[in-house]
Amino acid sequence: QVQLVESGGGLVQAGGSLRLSCAASGRTFSPYAMGWFRQAPGKERDIVARITWSGSSTFYGASVKGRFTISRDNAKNMVYLQMNSLKPETTAVYYCAAKTYAAVDYDYWGQGTQVTVTS
Repeated sequence: QVQLVESGGGLVQAGGSLRLSCAASGRTFSPYAMGWFRQAPGKERDIVARITWSGSSTFYGASVKGRFTISRDNAKNMVYLQMNSLKPETTAVYYCAAKTYAAVDYDYWGQGTQVTVTS
């Protein structure tokens, strides 16, 4: 079984930065890709960024491109999301997710961490 635990959320003023971390644990953790998603109140969950575990490919949602950076540390089973130039509309619960090779979609999810950006 795989467990994902996010950390690093909090309250920050617009223009500030936060770094989210996702710690993965499991007997054999070797996903195809890791992603960060977010869900704001009253809105559907959407993808923020994704990275393949090999690091060969990344994807960013249009609203965060150029401001957010996803990275991973395979040796530590960690995934990070560096968020810069934060805006109030960034406020949401951020989730870390893993997609294994056999899965059609992301099949492991963390519990989420709250990010609140004030104007």
